[in-house]
Amino acid sequence: MLHIAQGDYLLLLLLIPLFFLLYAGYLRIKRKRMEKMGNPETVRQLMPDVSNGRGWLKISLFAVAFFFFVIGLSRPQLGARLKEKETKGVEIMIALDVSNSMLAEDFTPNRLERAKLAISRLVDRLNGDRIGLVIFAGESFIQLPITTDYVSAKVFLNNISTGSVPVQGTAIADALMTTARSFSSQSENSRAIILITDGEDHEGEVMEAARAIGDSGIRIYCIGIGSPEGKPIPMNGSLMKDENGDIVVTRLDESLLRKIADAGNGSYVRAGATEFGLNPIIDSIKQIDQQQFSSVVFEDFDEQFMYFFAIALFFLIIDLFIGERKTGKNLFNR
Repeated sequence: MLHIAQGDYLLLLLLIPLFFLLYAGYLRIKRKRMEKMGNPETVRQLMPDVSNGRGWLKISLFAVAFFFFVIGLSRPQLGARLKEKETKGVEIMIALDVSNSMLAEDFTPNRLERAKLAISRLVDRLNGDRIGLVIFAGESFIQLPITTDYVSAKVFLNNISTGSVPVQGTAIADALMTTARSFSSQSENSRAIILITDGEDHEGEVMEAARAIGDSGIRIYCIGIGSPEGKPIPMNGSLMKDENGDIVVTRLDESLLRKIADAGNGSYVRAGATEFGLNPIIDSIKQIDQQQFSSVVFEDFDEQFMYFFAIALFFLIIDLFIGERKTGKNLFNR
C-alpha cells in the first residue's frame, strides 16, 4: 500500500511546464538580439558551436530531476507488513444528536458545533480505548464504526451537520439501540455509551431501551446540551416556526436524561460554557474494567524518498556534464 506522507509538496510539480516556457522565452530574446547583430543565418555561421537542441535536452533533464526530487519530498511510503496489535481499554460509543434543535445558539456558535469540539478534545485524551460514533435525528446511523483510529474519528466528526440525517426529529430510543448494537464482539463489560442531546424525544419508548441496554452491561452516560428556558432555532436566515406560524423554542429536558442515565447505570452531566461535561464522564468510564483488544494494523511504513532523491541526483549529474555547445570537453563530446 502506497502512502504519501507530505502530499502538499506535489503541488511543486506544477512548476515543470514553467521551466520550458521560461527557456522558450529565453531563446526568443536571444534570437531577437542575434537579429540586431545582423542577418540571422550569417550570425549562426559565425557561431557554429551553438546548439539549441542541447539546451532543450538540458532543460528536459533538469525537469526530470526536479520531478523525482519533488516525489522524494512528498515522502512516499510503503506499508511494511500487517501486525496484530494488542491494546487495553474500553469501548466508547458516542450518540450525537444532529436534529435541527442542535442549531440553537445558547452555545457558541451553536449546540452542535460546541459538541463536536468537545468530542474532538475527548479523542485527544484516548489512549488504547476504542471509539465509535452514531448520529441521530428522526433516524440513527453509524457514522464511525468502533475503532482505535483517532485520526479517522476526527475526519468523520468534522463532516457532521444537521443535514447528515435526512429525517428530522429526535428518536433517542432508536439511537440508543443502534449504538448498543455497534460494539465489537470482543468487549464484555468494558462498554459505555455517551449520549449527547438536548433531550427532546419525539418518539417515546426511550426508557424501555435504556433499561434493556443497562441490563446488558452497557453503561449510559448523558450530556444535556441546551438551556431549560430554551432558545429559538435559526433556519435559512430566520427563525424556525411551527405550522401555526409561532417561533419554535427548543428546551433542554434534564429530567428525561437523568432517568436514562439512571436506567443505564451511568450518570448525567449538564454541558457548561467552559466545561462541556465529557471530562468527568471519561474519568468515570476509566474506572470500568478495561478489556484487552486485538486489531490488525500496519506496523509501520518504509520510507522510499531516498530512492527518488538518488534518481533525481542521477539526472542532475547528467545535465551538468552536458554542454550547450557542439564542441568542448564534456561527458558526451571530448
